[in-house]
Amino acid sequence: MLEYNLPRYLPSAEELPDSDETPVDNELQELIPGLLKAILLILWAERMDWLFAIDMGIYYHPDKPPIVPDGFLSLGVERFYDEELRPSYVLWDENVVPIFVLEVVSQNYRKEYTTKLAEYEALGVLYYVIYSSRRRRKPHLEVHKLVNGKYELQEGNPFWLPEIGLGIGCERGNYCGVTREWMYWYDEQGQRYLTPAEQVKQEIQLAQQETQRAQQAEQLAQQETQRAQQETQRAQQAEQRVQQLTEQLRALGIDPDNLG
Repeated sequence: MLEYNLPRYLPSAEELPDSDETPVDNELQELIPGLLKAILLILWAERMDWLFAIDMGIYYHPDKPPIVPDGFLSLGVERFYDEELRPSYVLWDENVVPIFVLEVVSQNYRKEYTTKLAEYEALGVLYYVIYSSRRRRKPHLEVHKLVNGKYELQEGNPFWLPEIGLGIGCERGNYCGVTREWMYWYDEQGQRYLTPAEQVKQEIQLAQQETQRAQQAEQLAQQETQRAQQETQRAQQAEQRVQQLTEQLRALGIDPDNLG
């Protein structure tokens, strides 16, 4: 954990700058964490004890600039505390260190594998995840877990995060109309959770299937009704035939009731 000597006066999040004014180097730095957040908003829709922030500054000392990851997750905090939401994440206000931090490596290297790793390690972030689709010989996804104060590189794609109750990984898919490798959340069996668009598509397909089943049931009911009507007609025709034969016998002077 980071040991910091804080002054007596501590500014609030509203008094601190809410941006370092540094533009993102690549659209993926917003889209990738944005997709992870969008999935969480569905998975954890009923939970109010988490925050997934994108390009939000983490203040650990009032006299030092914030650390600004591409995305981070905190558990055990208020999802929001007023309609203005958070301008930044201030550790002495939140009292919770993010459990998960994500950095997306762009064309302009920002020391994700060195300086930032050391910063998050000192801060006490349990999981530091680095994604780089530009890598050729090494895995695109690296998950570093804090063990005894030091990061250890983990193996697996997806990799299960028991403290979060989700797995993190990457695979090819489509998001915002772009087909490429994206990062996703996974369940403990390694099954990928759907994106919002995929969930909508799935719901439409399920609704269509239900409609088809209802139509098939209605058709079967109609067929059963038709068969019942046909049986009734045959019974009526048989009864009419019996009556005709009975009348013919009586016309011949034969009592149909004493044929035996």
